[in-house]
Amino acid sequence: VQLQAFGGGLVQPGGSLRLSCAVSGSIFRIYFMGWYRQKPGNQRELVAGITSGGSPNYKDSVKGRFTISRDNAKNTAYLQMNSLKPEDTGVYYCNVVLDNYVSYWGQGTLVTVSS
Repeated sequence: VQLQAFGGGLVQPGGSLRLSCAVSGSIFRIYFMGWYRQKPGNQRELVAGITSGGSPNYKDSVKGRFTISRDNAKNTAYLQMNSLKPEDTGVYYCNVVLDNYVSYWGQGTLVTVSS
């Protein structure tokens, strides 16, 4: 199973970015898809996640600004990030948990919010 994340970059405060995470390989069903963020010197933290058929959940600081979605037919997760703030800066990692509860991580994609 491989995960490829796309969409990071440099954006000014108040701007938007959309991250994508494409999952490939031997997959029957993906139970959970999520995005984690890691800042220098900090642990990786869950920013947004969504289970198959479930409601999305968000870190409090991104509620109302970030939207997670998934396309089950394409085995792809998206994170739409609006009204970005400098504190959203970090490396974003995609994570999936398959229906056998095995977890996989993608490579990180750097998001920098700065003027």
